[in-house]
Amino acid sequence: MAALDPGFWRGKRVLLTGHTGFKGGWAAIWLARMGADVTGLALAPDQEPSLFDLAGVEGLVRSTICDLRDAQAVEQTLAGQDFDLVLHMAAQPIVRTAIADPVATFASNVMGAVHLLQTLRAQTGLKAVLAVTSDKVYANAETGRAFAEGDALGGKDPYSASKAATEIAVASFAKSYFGPAGVPLATARGGNVIGGGDFSADRIVADIVRAARAQQPVVLRHPEATRPWQHVLDCVAGYLVYLQALATEPATPRAMNFGPRPGGRAVSVGELATLGVEALGAQSWRHEPDPASLEAQSLAIDASLARRTLGFESRYDAPRAVALTMDWYRRQADGEAALDLCRDQIAAYEGGA
Repeated sequence: MAALDPGFWRGKRVLLTGHTGFKGGWAAIWLARMGADVTGLALAPDQEPSLFDLAGVEGLVRSTICDLRDAQAVEQTLAGQDFDLVLHMAAQPIVRTAIADPVATFASNVMGAVHLLQTLRAQTGLKAVLAVTSDKVYANAETGRAFAEGDALGGKDPYSASKAATEIAVASFAKSYFGPAGVPLATARGGNVIGGGDFSADRIVADIVRAARAQQPVVLRHPEATRPWQHVLDCVAGYLVYLQALATEPATPRAMNFGPRPGGRAVSVGELATLGVEALGAQSWRHEPDPASLEAQSLAIDASLARRTLGFESRYDAPRAVALTMDWYRRQADGEAALDLCRDQIAAYEGGA
């Protein structure tokens, strides 16, 4: 399996958007651990507590609070700064929030990416740019078939559509500007990510943790739905290995899925909730259907291209990912420092555990 090369990242000037979020926080901690010179760009955390605050991410990177929906603010914030690599993770990531406020979601996810890329066109030393979208970018006919990178893009809900639109926008900038300038610009389509430090609203693991700590049953809208569950370490490692390859191998594909190992058994929301409830000693879960929901019942992605071209595949299956996730929350509730927990799990991952 391809591994991160700390020597590659040491001293690299990295722009990381979304560093105040869950996945972005883990990426910031990992990049700082490898010696990268990281500039974070994002809105302030929108959750309480947040991994950003609990782990002191602000002290690990050059943190800038900026709204990517404001083109002028993005340009002014990045003026005079030079970067080697860009990992764009900032987004509005919640499906139900997108349904409630589609305009803000399209503004964040599509125009935020456009504003960033437009500003980055002035950079002269860029080695590569990677924009993170989602496994939900594909036109999903609910057949259960795993989507590959060449499948049609689509989206029947505002979140999915905004991410598919982001794919098209990024591809247009790659063809029109970044490619001719010799700068690889690509997209990464990650699965449903779980891990310690996610306290977002309407996210299954965060809901389980909140319910366990309040000794309340977990409420599930779609317990029968299946998702490509992936631990945050596998997901972030995939993004970073991909960005390494984009910067060093010109033939690297410009879109890549990251998800569970091919051939793994699909795990339903109900099964994941049962594992989480058991791990945290919480009450059970109950089903409260949402008849207005537009969320897909089945979703699977084919991550074999990453294995073939990068030599990368996820290390943890769903039960192991859940166990690591719940161990993080259990130890954090017992008083262990969030940053130490993240660094411990990163070190174990780097060591092959």
